[in-house]
Amino acid sequence: MRNPVEWPTQDLVTHRADATPDRMAMIAADSGNAVTYRKLDTAVDSVAADLDRRREASDATVATLLPTRPAVGTLLFAAMRLGATLAPLNVELDAATLRTQLSTVEADLLVCGDNTAELAAETAPCPVVSVDRDLSGAVATDRAPADVSADVTPAALSHDDTQLVIFTSGTTSDPKGVRLTVRNLVASAVASSYRLGVLPDDRWLVCLPTYHMGGLAPFVRSALYGTGVVVQRSFDADATQDVISNRSVTGVSLVPTMLSRLIEAGWEPPTSLRFVLLGGGPASEDLIERCRERGIPVCPTYGMTETASQIATARPETAFEHAGTVGQPLVCTDVTVVADGDPCDPGERGEIVVDGPTVTPGYLNSDGEAFGDYGFRTGDIGYRDGDGRLWIEGRVDDQIVTGGENVDASTVAATIRDHPAVDDAAVVGLSDDEWGQRVAALVVGDVTPETVREHCDDRLAAYEVPKTVRVVDGLPRTASGTVDREAVRSLLSEAGDSSR
Repeated sequence: MRNPVEWPTQDLVTHRADATPDRMAMIAADSGNAVTYRKLDTAVDSVAADLDRRREASDATVATLLPTRPAVGTLLFAAMRLGATLAPLNVELDAATLRTQLSTVEADLLVCGDNTAELAAETAPCPVVSVDRDLSGAVATDRAPADVSADVTPAALSHDDTQLVIFTSGTTSDPKGVRLTVRNLVASAVASSYRLGVLPDDRWLVCLPTYHMGGLAPFVRSALYGTGVVVQRSFDADATQDVISNRSVTGVSLVPTMLSRLIEAGWEPPTSLRFVLLGGGPASEDLIERCRERGIPVCPTYGMTETASQIATARPETAFEHAGTVGQPLVCTDVTVVADGDPCDPGERGEIVVDGPTVTPGYLNSDGEAFGDYGFRTGDIGYRDGDGRLWIEGRVDDQIVTGGENVDASTVAATIRDHPAVDDAAVVGLSDDEWGQRVAALVVGDVTPETVREHCDDRLAAYEVPKTVRVVDGLPRTASGTVDREAVRSLLSEAGDSSR
């Protein structure tokens, strides 16, 4: 396996504050409050000192329950400075799931904000602190820069230590916490720079959730490159357009639903915008064509939490000429398409397997069959063409990716079956121009589509609730008695948002 240069030896902000202290580090999109790397370094010291006083173990795990905000970046670098592990949790999850995840990561501390304090108190089996009340340095770019000072000796980084734990699914009974090391994060940032390029005045807009890798990665990359990150608390088609123009944004990470809404709102990108990194689910050929017509520098990408973000990325010229591809793999990332245990020839379909320095060393729980002879088994089906471009065609287990969120079809189906009037259910993903895929359910029982959705509303995250529900007399099955998923998909494709 090829490894990046064995650097850094201390947290990224320590190095950046020494090298380019007066360069802009973070900007709050709404207020315009900004900090240089010198000021960010001071804020990170303050937060690290506050966390250090509250932790008992030197290798503590600090969980966070925070929506997207600049404080998340400060916390990430503070944890890195202490040699602690950061575990960002999804603020949209229910209390029971959060308790399970906090137990899984063995959290020593949970950091919340004013808007998540009640949920944190309900779920935490460990001490809780607030970025808004207890960690003065964490709000350095949320509000006016705080006048804080502390002196924390940066921990010596081991590239094999776990820096992040991110959960791939929030509602399964056995949550999968992905361990990402310092090596994973730095290797991903380096590989991304080779594909997207880096300019001294780059500013990367973060408007994705920062409890996902897509929202966290720009913080790591920008600190490594010495460039700036602009943080918008939530995406809004009109407001995000203004942020991109008014905050001199040169790059942004989006999912297809976000990009579609920007286009529908009449967005015309400024000439200063260098790339739109488009991931979190498949992008339709129609969406790519609309980008070409509007001069949007779209870069369709394929990545996973388990690979610290990008695996393959297509530059705009590749995306426009070969609509549907996610481009060639990034530098130092080895992608093998495997069928029946053997590598496939160009054009042959199989499971996509990834190896290289960005690949997780494993999950917190059992890895099961996640790793094979050629590396990490993604569970995705696809092929590579004669020029090495990667094409994604679906999932081995039919996992659904909707609006950038991963949905376990079996979990949704089991939830539907828990309704007393439901006899059986099958759940699949249907192609959707807005969401990439939408969750769809074929249900057997004395229920209506509205009843099914109301039942799911109380038990699942909003993105997991089926948008299409059809009630039938029986599920289609193969000769062996298993559910015929293609027939299920066909029946659901004939239905609207709800059908009897």
